[in-house]
Amino acid sequence: MSALFQPLRIRETTLKNRIAVSPMCQYAAPDGRPSAWHLVHLGSRAVGGAALVIAEASAVTPEGRISPDDTAIWSDAHAQAWAPIARFVAEQGAVPGIQLAHAGRKASTDVPWRGGRPLGEDARGWRPVAPSALAFAEGHPVPRELPTDEIPAVVGAFRDAARRAEQAGFGVVEIHMAHGYLLHQFLSPLTNRRTDEYGGSLENRTRLSLEVARAVRDAFPVERPVFARISATDWVEGGWDLDQSVALARALREAGVDLVDCSSGGLVPHAKVPLGPGYQVPFAEAIRARAGVMTGAVGLIREPAQAEAVVAGGKADLVLLARELLRDPYWPLHAARALGVEVPWPHQYLRASPAGS
Repeated sequence: MSALFQPLRIRETTLKNRIAVSPMCQYAAPDGRPSAWHLVHLGSRAVGGAALVIAEASAVTPEGRISPDDTAIWSDAHAQAWAPIARFVAEQGAVPGIQLAHAGRKASTDVPWRGGRPLGEDARGWRPVAPSALAFAEGHPVPRELPTDEIPAVVGAFRDAARRAEQAGFGVVEIHMAHGYLLHQFLSPLTNRRTDEYGGSLENRTRLSLEVARAVRDAFPVERPVFARISATDWVEGGWDLDQSVALARALREAGVDLVDCSSGGLVPHAKVPLGPGYQVPFAEAIRARAGVMTGAVGLIREPAQAEAVVAGGKADLVLLARELLRDPYWPLHAARALGVEVPWPHQYLRASPAGS
C-alpha cells in the first residue's frame, strides 16, 4: 500500500492523503480580496486530488502585505470574499487552508514579473516595519523598528485573522514564520538586534512567534489544526539554524501547533542555498524526530516515487508541492496511477480516468 495515499488525521480533521498544495502568492488581489483567479487556481488543485489546499500568504494588516496586490484577511470583507473559495475546495473533498502572514521589512514591493523592486509611498507603497531598522538589501528602504508597545497589536492581528479564517470556512490555518518575513525576522539574530524582551536570547527572539501561535490557537476552533511554516536555517553562518528550529518546534508543539512545515532561507539575499531535489527534506526529518511534532516537507519534490519515499520513510507526515502543482494541477491523480493506487476521480472527468480509458 502507498504511504502517500494513506489518510492523515490531525485533531478532528482527516486529510484523505499526504499531499498538500503549498501556499503560493498570486499577486492578483489589488484590494486584498481574492477573485475568480483564486477560485480557479485553488479549486483546480482540489479537483486534482490534493488533500489540503493552502491559500497563499494573506496579510493580517495592510502594512504586512508583500505587494499591494497580495491577498488579505485583515477585515471581515476579506473573509467574505474567501468564503466561496473555501467552500468550493471543501466540496471537492479537500481541506481548505490559509496562510496568515506579515511581510515585515520585505513588504511594499512590486510583483516578481516586474522585478520585485521596492515601491515608494508615491507608487502604491508604504514604509515597512521590522524588529530592527535594517534594510533587506541595497536599494531597499530602512524599515521602521517596531516599538515594543505596538507588538501586542501584531499578535492581535494574527488572532483576528484566525477568527476570520474560521468564518470563511477554512479547516486549517498556517502561521508564516519563514522566508524572511516578520516573524522570521524576529527569530534570527541576523535581523533582530533588539535589546528588549523580544531580542537577544533564543527565548526572547522566539517570544513573538510563540505569542502569535498561542493567540491563533486560542482563536481557531480546537478541532481544527494549526500549522506553522518555518525556515529551518538561514543558510548563513551566525544566523538561524536547525538546532534553534528544533527548540522552536518543541515550543510550538506546546503552544498547540500541530504540524511544522519545514522550509528554509529567504532572510538575506546573499545566502548560498544548495538547491536540489528534496533538499529541505532532512529538516523535516530532523525536526520530526527531535521535537516530537508532525512535519511537512517542501522543496523540489517532483516525482511520485520521491514523495512516496518521504512519507514511507518517516521523514515527514505530509509533502507540500508548489511548482509541480503549477505545472500539473492534477499531479495527485497522476501520482496515484504511477504508484498503483486507485483513487476516485471527479465524475465529470471519469472518461479520462484509468477506469474510463
